[in-house]
Amino acid sequence: MIDTKQFVKEAEVKMTDAAAYLDEQLSHIRAGKANPKILDGVKVPYYGSLVPLSNVATVTTPDAKTIIITPWEKPLMRDIEKAIMNSDIGITPENNGEIIRLGIPPLTEERRRVLARQSKQEAENAKISVRNARRDAIEQLKKSVKNGVPEDVEKDAESDVQKIHDKFIKRVDDLYAAKEKEIMTV
Repeated sequence: MIDTKQFVKEAEVKMTDAAAYLDEQLSHIRAGKANPKILDGVKVPYYGSLVPLSNVATVTTPDAKTIIITPWEKPLMRDIEKAIMNSDIGITPENNGEIIRLGIPPLTEERRRVLARQSKQEAENAKISVRNARRDAIEQLKKSVKNGVPEDVEKDAESDVQKIHDKFIKRVDDLYAAKEKEIMTV
């Protein structure tokens, strides 16, 4: 006989992955505070290939409005500056010969709204993933009835999937609400 718990577990894993992905995506959205994760997408040419900035420099945040980048090799200064300028971060780097400094400008009200909308879109994508995981699990459970699983066992498993779904939808809403509050706080 087919084990319905397996379908529930698979759905929960997919929903966990969706929430973790949302958390990661939201951490890349700049909210007015210095966060080294906004530089995760920056790739620097290094010995003929593009590598993440964190592979060629140390990135630190000494205060809430500054990011300091310390290249491991001095000749990389120009390449790092160029990579930051070409990225969609929208911050001009300052170079003193030793380090590269990024001053995080305060966000305008319009920019805050745009970032909040972007966060909402990411949250909606995560909700869609959670709903898809629930739908797939319920379809598998319905098919399992044809393969000999009792209907009451299937209905119990279906309600378990729904409870897990509700928990993850709430987690997505909480992540979005926290990010929106962070963005809109001046």
